[in-house]
Amino acid sequence: MQRRKMVAGNWKMHLNMEEACGLAERIKNAVDPDLDRDVLIAPSFTNLHSVKKVIEGSPIFLAAQNMNWEEKGAFTGDVSPLQIKDAGSTHVIIGHSERRHVFGETDGMLNKKVKAAVTHSITPILCIGETLEERESQKTYRVLETQLVKGLANLSENELSSLIIAYEPVWAIGTGKTATPEQAQDAHIFVRKKLSSMFSVSFGETIRILYGGSVKPENIDELMAQPDLDGVLVGGASLKAEGFSRIIHFQGVITG
Repeated sequence: MQRRKMVAGNWKMHLNMEEACGLAERIKNAVDPDLDRDVLIAPSFTNLHSVKKVIEGSPIFLAAQNMNWEEKGAFTGDVSPLQIKDAGSTHVIIGHSERRHVFGETDGMLNKKVKAAVTHSITPILCIGETLEERESQKTYRVLETQLVKGLANLSENELSSLIIAYEPVWAIGTGKTATPEQAQDAHIFVRKKLSSMFSVSFGETIRILYGGSVKPENIDELMAQPDLDGVLVGGASLKAEGFSRIIHFQGVITG
């Protein structure tokens, strides 16, 4: 089963409007028009609309970094699915480890966000991953299973047809440490098998699973040589157009 690869850049809480638009322009100009993979960027909420205008007409997708599960209401400081869609987002990152561990978002909350995303035809990118302590305690697979089962509870295979999973070992995010290609591959195989058992084999084989965690131009080719890595979710390295372009145009693909 060949799955279309994706390179996604999460800009986190960086860049003002001028900087974000400039970076988007440089990335747009760097992307090979015949590229055989998807490219996605996720600016801050305040830059979504402006960046959307910059990438209009290009093959680059736009994502929000988070959202509330309600359409509207008294949720000061939050942004709804309708609002991110209105700003031009086709995708949304849900459950990034910083949302889980810094802001205390639970699997139950994330499940409601996934449901809201699919209800409003926004592609959810559900992030899962274990902490260093959990890995060292041999709990990696248990953690991933719990996050998948609870995060996707009461949703059908049809509803989740556009779902993207991002495996991000918490201990590798922003630390400079990267899971070895073999560690990443093993986790992706587990996730794929779990999705197959939760839904169907064809579903598990079709869903794209990205890797995130200190992805850099220097390690992208080795990571993407693994058959079950369908792309990457890049943090800091996506803030430099030249380096991100190198990641986008990675080599050494083995189709899954």
